[in-house]
Amino acid sequence: MTAAVPAASSRDLPHPAHEEIRLEGVLHALADPMRLRIVRELAADGDELSCSHFDLPVTKSTTTHHFRVLRESGVIRQTYRGTAKMNALRRDDLDDLFPGLLDALLAAAARQSARLGSG
Repeated sequence: MTAAVPAASSRDLPHPAHEEIRLEGVLHALADPMRLRIVRELAADGDELSCSHFDLPVTKSTTTHHFRVLRESGVIRQTYRGTAKMNALRRDDLDDLFPGLLDALLAAAARQSARLGSG
């Protein structure tokens, strides 16, 4: 596997290039309920959201881990805006590489959430 795009400065975060995003990495990232919750919120908002926007029932270090897994798998792009780390869904990349996958997963997650009565 090719290495992620290197960070240009200490404030830049490495992301896999479009052609390096792998299906198994995306599925692994989205298999975790907290990471799926993050992706659902990003998809619903349709814009960039700061890490502090997310109110997850886990520690800050665990939250940081979840964002790193999503970034390194190519599901999200993270950039700094001042002191805030902003997160955006890489929908165009995912839709191009795996047509319909993201929409199917988001729809299934919404149905499951409604069925189980969870957020």
